[in-house]
Amino acid sequence: MNSILAEDLLNPLVPPLKVTDSTEKAARWLEEFHVGQLPVLDDRLYRGLVTESDLLDQDREGSEERLLGSLQLQYADVHVQHDQHFYNIIELAVQNNIQLVPVLDDQREYLGVVTIGDTLAAFGKVPVASGQLGILVLSMEERDYSLTQISRYVEENDAKILSAHVAQDEHDPYRIRLTLKINTPNLARIIATLERFNYSITAQFSGAGEPDEDEQQRYDALLRYLNV
Repeated sequence: MNSILAEDLLNPLVPPLKVTDSTEKAARWLEEFHVGQLPVLDDRLYRGLVTESDLLDQDREGSEERLLGSLQLQYADVHVQHDQHFYNIIELAVQNNIQLVPVLDDQREYLGVVTIGDTLAAFGKVPVASGQLGILVLSMEERDYSLTQISRYVEENDAKILSAHVAQDEHDPYRIRLTLKINTPNLARIIATLERFNYSITAQFSGAGEPDEDEQQRYDALLRYLNV
């Protein structure tokens, strides 16, 4: 699984904006797609990300509605090539604190984006040693979230939750993503218990094998990104 590339993880559900689109449309799409940034294109060329803070700054200035091409877009240099390893996506997302990373082809034209959620799912398929701990990522409807209940299921398997982080599911506005750091790398029984109670496990990381220095640094950076 170590050959997963950016082009393998393109998310078709996150659309790009155009420089000829209005700031009002950008604000509407950010809310509709539950993201903090969206890519902006000039034809097929990537020009940067428009962010919630860009639109808030314009509101504070009392500006009239403008086209995105008139804004000073950020992150114009933040992107990956289609054939780069998904580790590079993790690094860029962590360094820039963004939810998605644009992907370009060999002619530097826009192909799509990869979200941090997509990267999490890919990362969960790669065995990375993490010391005496494991990471589980669960997806659930907001109404089903009860950390007390989930902790009880974990503790029934002689383990404890060290920390937990809740985020919106990028693919479904009615679901959340819960990332748990657990004090054991042996997750099979915990997963079986959670799945028995209809929790969906979307990714898992455990201490399988010895990582090289680069892998460990990326793993640590991902944990910092998740705040776990």
